[in-house]
Amino acid sequence: MKLKDKIILITGTGKGRGRFLAEELAKHGAIIAANDISPINVEDVVAAINKNGGKAKSYIEDVAKKVGAQALIKNVEDDFGSIDILINHASVEPQVGLLKMDEWDWHRVLDVNMTGAFLMMQSVGRVMKEKGSGLIINLIAEPITSQEKEAGAFFASQAGLKELSNQMNRELSPYQIKVIALENANAVLSLLEVE
Repeated sequence: MKLKDKIILITGTGKGRGRFLAEELAKHGAIIAANDISPINVEDVVAAINKNGGKAKSYIEDVAKKVGAQALIKNVEDDFGSIDILINHASVEPQVGLLKMDEWDWHRVLDVNMTGAFLMMQSVGRVMKEKGSGLIINLIAEPITSQEKEAGAFFASQAGLKELSNQMNRELSPYQIKVIALENANAVLSLLEVE
């Protein structure tokens, strides 16, 4: 896949795999729409990409809220005219056991990790359906880490996101839109044929 001038929207771009992918994909000519709930880190990512000759713009929205997700998508479309690839990376991972977790933390994990991804896939899916093509990638945790951390809510959300990806792929594939869940950034680069 040629990435030059492809519009790639990445949620949770401020750190981790989201930041890494934004920087790597920009090196290959992609235009990065970088989203995060806070401007603190994402502004640095965008500044670094633009300084190094790439093209990126930041969008501060909470994708776990329908209004935020839809505003994000509309603003990216207004700025760049389209969205070719969506990468859902936004997530929260509280390090607390299920027996000790309070209800607010439980809801926030599901809201960000699953509902946010659902709202983004639903809204971007409608845009891509009109266009007749697109790619949606949901980044999920690698299974091996589930044995190392006390983060039951997080891993439950990741299992749910994997199945949600399968179901969304089933609904969108007739419109030439692929939805896939991947466990690491290198798998994303491989899928996009980035060396």
